[in-house]
Amino acid sequence: MNSDLLQSLTADSIDLLKRIITTPSTSRDEAEAANLIQEQLAAWGFDVSRKGNNLWVREAKCPDGRPVVLLNSHIDTVKPAAGYTRDPFKPDIEDGKLFGLGSNDAGGPLVSLIAAFRYLAATSPERPYSLILAASAEEEVSGKNGLESILPDLGSIDLAIVGEPTSMQPAVAEKGLMVLDCTATGKSGHAARNEGVNAIYRALPAIEWFRSHVFERVSQFLGPVKMSVTQIEAGTQHNVVPDTCHFVVDVRVNELYKNRELLALIKKAVDVDVKERSTRLSSSAIPMTHPVVRRCLDLGLKPFGSPTMSDQALMPFTSIKIGPGQSARSHSADEFILLDEIKSGVKTYVEILDNLKIY
Repeated sequence: MNSDLLQSLTADSIDLLKRIITTPSTSRDEAEAANLIQEQLAAWGFDVSRKGNNLWVREAKCPDGRPVVLLNSHIDTVKPAAGYTRDPFKPDIEDGKLFGLGSNDAGGPLVSLIAAFRYLAATSPERPYSLILAASAEEEVSGKNGLESILPDLGSIDLAIVGEPTSMQPAVAEKGLMVLDCTATGKSGHAARNEGVNAIYRALPAIEWFRSHVFERVSQFLGPVKMSVTQIEAGTQHNVVPDTCHFVVDVRVNELYKNRELLALIKKAVDVDVKERSTRLSSSAIPMTHPVVRRCLDLGLKPFGSPTMSDQALMPFTSIKIGPGQSARSHSADEFILLDEIKSGVKTYVEILDNLKIY
């Protein structure tokens, strides 16, 4: 490993992250940050493709026929949390911490992947696979104008490494998501008389089922499917028996179920109307025998299951999630990432990729 080159590229990436922090890039408003990253990649000699606020770079002079590895992280951030005591767009460094909105989620992983891409492009052209680097938009809102919109342009992908803050440990499984709108129907009547059918009471058995039911398939890394009733609405005034009760269910799906399969089981089990908002955010898992997992194990990294979602949910190909920073800092006030986490992240990405064999 060329330590001098690695050190130089890491310093470049920390500088780029500082500039990204100063450029607001909340979901669906990433244009200025995308411009900044595009201009910097071009200045480093890369031919950058763009669609909307999504950017990607293909490794130059790569022979056809090699497997393709995608390095992906996202440009966008959430809005600043209410509890900020610092300017969220000022990249302050104190005690080895780089503060700023998006520093941890996912600016640190993004610039670390960029550094690893630059290193590998410069030092190992004879690798048995080719690389694509993609910086995508709308990840925080699972938007359709984000990574999903450029997948046809990227072509066939054999493996994706998704940069998210995981303490640089490999997430080998990730939960998917369904949001369900449920409605129990009754009949209105006067609350003072024995009239009507109370829709709230008709909803209660279904709500209890969502609270207590455990699906049969339990994942080694993700545990059981988790269902949570998170919103409820019924009634117009105190003396009218409500004829409808609407409630929302958040369903976190493990990799042992497909969303549509689980949806069918839910609809069969409850006596209320169930409508899904979407089934596109799928769970994912990578076999423990996959070469990238084995490489992580060789480096002493510890696989785990991730309860939080990323753009993996939109990837119809094999993927693994790993990156510098800590998930618990994401979306928090006074967000930060350690400079040492970025340095270690770049080095570990290179160690994984430089010795990776895709079969």
